[in-house]
Amino acid sequence: MSDRVSCPLCSSEDVRLFYDRNHVFYSCGGCYGIFRPKGTYVDKDAEKSRYEEHNNDIFDQRYQQFVSPITSSVLRDFEPYHSGLDFGAGTGPVISKVLGDNAYNIVQYDPFFANDKSLLQKHYHYIVCCEVMEHFHKPYNEFRLLRSLLLPEGKLYCMTGLYDNSIDFNGWNYKDDATHVFIYRERTLEWVREALGFSGLTVSGRLIIFEK
Repeated sequence: MSDRVSCPLCSSEDVRLFYDRNHVFYSCGGCYGIFRPKGTYVDKDAEKSRYEEHNNDIFDQRYQQFVSPITSSVLRDFEPYHSGLDFGAGTGPVISKVLGDNAYNIVQYDPFFANDKSLLQKHYHYIVCCEVMEHFHKPYNEFRLLRSLLLPEGKLYCMTGLYDNSIDFNGWNYKDDATHVFIYRERTLEWVREALGFSGLTVSGRLIIFEK
């Protein structure tokens, strides 16, 4: 195994080639994540262009239904006066739209489309991160940042496509998006919980909740 390939989440060099057809992915023996090697990442301009292709209409009922695992959880767990951050809000911050319609206090941060870094100097009762964590180039650093932004007993709500052995990776369209650079197994989420010091983790389908 080349010593030039290491896991971007746990830094382990205990990695093996997992898939090498039209895309190349490695699998990590440390955190069980599946990742693209860094040399195959698209550049920033191509990455931004890909995100701009997303047809994210915040008024689309289907889109609102898609994110409902997160919005329903926030509406259940927190009150309107609690502070929230929509991290990686993208071009169509539908979660912020739904929560805002319920008078919730949530702000939007996105490195491409809402790059107000002052928001990363504040603290929040909850953070939502929908279809974002698979894009993290440095996932350990990103999760460490997100945990640091949470107030005590705060919650981080994520959604992503998790891989398990029942999935035919070759036929799985989730891998085909070139901006999806890190794919998680449920065991990977457990690694994140332990390594970053989250007090709790709940996984329900695509919904992932880390508790501080």
